[in-house]
Amino acid sequence: MIRKALSSDVEQVRICARRAYEKYVARIGREPAPMVADYETQIRDGLVWVSEARDGTVQGFAVFYPRDNHVHLRNLAVAPEHQGNGVGKRLITFCEDTARAMGLDAVELYTNLKMTENLSLYPALGYTEIERRSEDGFERVFFRKTL
Repeated sequence: MIRKALSSDVEQVRICARRAYEKYVARIGREPAPMVADYETQIRDGLVWVSEARDGTVQGFAVFYPRDNHVHLRNLAVAPEHQGNGVGKRLITFCEDTARAMGLDAVELYTNLKMTENLSLYPALGYTEIERRSEDGFERVFFRKTL
């Protein structure tokens, strides 16, 4: 089930982010931004949606919000034991459906250049690379999907 994150989810969201992104620390040379994000504020601001297992644990989450004429998907994380089970795809679909319901025509996101798995994942889901640039000390690849 996908639902808006609650303040009581903060710790599970932090743990999920750390576990999902820890494999990239060596590749990037430091912790990726999602490992140090302020999830308490993002949840309070209503930007975080969680995929919840039947037992109430957070399987994964997405952080997104409207920006101009699109939804910006800021972060997508899935706990390692749930990767490959469709959790991430369901969260992305939920984000896209939310954008449509808001009357917006696209979803935009970025990933780190060294998160090579994502460079093939997003195009497979219909996203087109639109830009590469250095930002906040990270090499980022930007994608867009017109809805």
